[in-house]
Amino acid sequence: MHSEVVASRSADPRDARDSRESPRDTPRESRNGSNPNLDAVSLAIIEQLQEDGRRPYAAIGKAVGLSEAAVRQRVQKLLDQGVMQIVAVTDPLTVGFRRQAMVGINVEGDVEAVADALTAMSEVEYVVMTAGSFDILAEIVCEDDDHLLDVINKRIRALPGVRSTESFVYLKLKKQTYMWGTR
Repeated sequence: MHSEVVASRSADPRDARDSRESPRDTPRESRNGSNPNLDAVSLAIIEQLQEDGRRPYAAIGKAVGLSEAAVRQRVQKLLDQGVMQIVAVTDPLTVGFRRQAMVGINVEGDVEAVADALTAMSEVEYVVMTAGSFDILAEIVCEDDDHLLDVINKRIRALPGVRSTESFVYLKLKKQTYMWGTR
């Protein structure tokens, strides 16, 4: 088990600048046009933590040119704003979950209502509303096939608005990483 940082580009648009930053450390605009106020130093801190979520603040500070205390404040602000999380990423098989699946879901009516209901299910790890063949993709992690059948058949298909589902059962997990950097 190891720690990884999961970074999000849809942060609360609050100023993330530190008083020690130079004028060249200007906030960065995201691809969707919103400004999450992530300057070069914040991005460098995120990248340091993506490499090793347990890296000491002093080592991060040395790499990005800030004091340990300044890094600690920056990290806390990034966490508070929802820009990133520091979590332990596990292989589900090693912790007792023998079945994973991606479920494509077609919805009649309010897609967000179904997505909200899915996010409330403990077995659902990932929910994304999509354009294309499915309205929603949901990743499910279960103890076994019976558990997966119960989640899909009795809980997901029973949600108001769910028209159909298609399940893609994972045979082997070849790659699971959150190391996309900050671009």
